[in-house]
Order: sequence, then structure tokens, then C-alpha cells
Amino acid sequence: MALHSDFTRLPIAHRGLHSKGVPENSLAAFRAAIEAGYGIELDIQPAADGTPMVFHDYDLNRMCGDEGFIADMDPEDLAELRLDDGDEAIPTLEETLREVAGQVPLLIEIKDQDGRMGKMIGELQDRVAALLEGYDGPVAVMSFNPHAVKALAAAAPEVTRGLVACGFEKESWPMLDDDSRAELASLSDFDRSGAQFLSHDWRDLDNPAVAELSGRGVPILCWTVRSAEEENEARRVAAGITFEGYRP
Repeated sequence: MALHSDFTRLPIAHRGLHSKGVPENSLAAFRAAIEAGYGIELDIQPAADGTPMVFHDYDLNRMCGDEGFIADMDPEDLAELRLDDGDEAIPTLEETLREVAGQVPLLIEIKDQDGRMGKMIGELQDRVAALLEGYDGPVAVMSFNPHAVKALAAAAPEVTRGLVACGFEKESWPMLDDDSRAELASLSDFDRSGAQFLSHDWRDLDNPAVAELSGRGVPILCWTVRSAEEENEARRVAAGITFEGYRP
């Protein structure tokens, strides 16, 4: 299925429209995005039993002040934690789908479960696919890991899927060797993964591989712009933006 036009018509709020007192990837941030008329980008990590949880990091320290890892905890225990010392809990994807209910476009990123963008991805994309059965509204799923994108295409061919990418600089991706970083940055896995759109780091939109995909008619989204100036530059290439820290 082609990428819904709302993903380029509406700016997408990075991890929801979060702000002071409204934590990222919380139901409150998603409600704020809906009220403001923005789309929503969110991240998925698995709980210990595989339940898709809406959470960005692998560990719980930054957002919950806990030294554990989200994949080691059951959903019931995660439900007791609070985001940013506030009132908001870590939502499940199921809860989030009920909350959003097709009101705005929903861009779901499945975080890499291999650790090095390899094939050991587990079943997270299958669990996400199952939850999206019958979901009524514009939705797309993406991942940095091309193997996860390919597995999603097999599990749910009717769900729009995309590849997330960037320049894969060594400083930001120390777990990858030079060859892996170069291959990922070249976007050579785009077609093999079955991706239907690209969400690319706005700072690397001059990558020739991005231009090649755009020339073929592939929808290009970008992340994460943080000012009107950055947005103006990004929109020279990207049809849609994921934003944070200002209002487009």
C-alpha cells in the first residue's frame, strides 16, 4: 500500500507533541499532537513477553530513572513506572492505537532488536503487524534495520513500510563496522527490504542515494527538524517532516 498523503500533508510530531510536563512517547503527547492537528511518530520496544511498548530507549534510566532494561520487564511492572517523574505511564501500542483511533497519521518506528542491524530481530514486527489488523486510519511502520522491514512486509504486506536511514557516522554508530555503516548509508538495502518510503536524517538529504530514490518517485520523509530554518532546508528534498521543539 502506498504511503498515505497525510504523511506529507501534515508535519509529524517526533515522539508526539511533547513539552515540559508532557513526556515523549506518552498518551498525553499523542493527545496534544491530535489537538494541534499534527501527525504522530512513535517508537516501539518489546517488553519481556514481547508486548509492543511505546518507548524509545533500550534502558529505562533517562525516562524513568530505573536502571533496568525495558525488554527485561513484564508489561505489568512497566505500567508501574512513570515517565519524567510525572503522571504518565509507558503506553502499550495497543493502548496507543485505541487513543489515536485514526484521527491523525501514525508513523511507527520499530527499534533495532539485533544490536548491529543484523538478522536477529525477533518477533516484534510480527506483534506490531497483528495489532494493526483492522486499524482504521493512516498508519505506516518503519525501522533502521532492513531485516525488520523485510519481515514486516512478509507479516503484513498490506501495511505501508519504510526504511529509516542517515549517514551512519562512526561517532553515532560505534557498534557497526566500517563496511556495515557504508552499506547502510548507501541505502542499498532499500529495494531488498521491500520498503515503500524513506525517512532520512535531514542533515544527510544531499546523499546521492536519496536523490536516486526520489527520482524514482519514492516518498521521502525526514527527521528530526528543530526549527523553521531547518525545515526550509529539509523541504528542498523531503516531502514530509518529523519535527520537535517548535511548531511548523
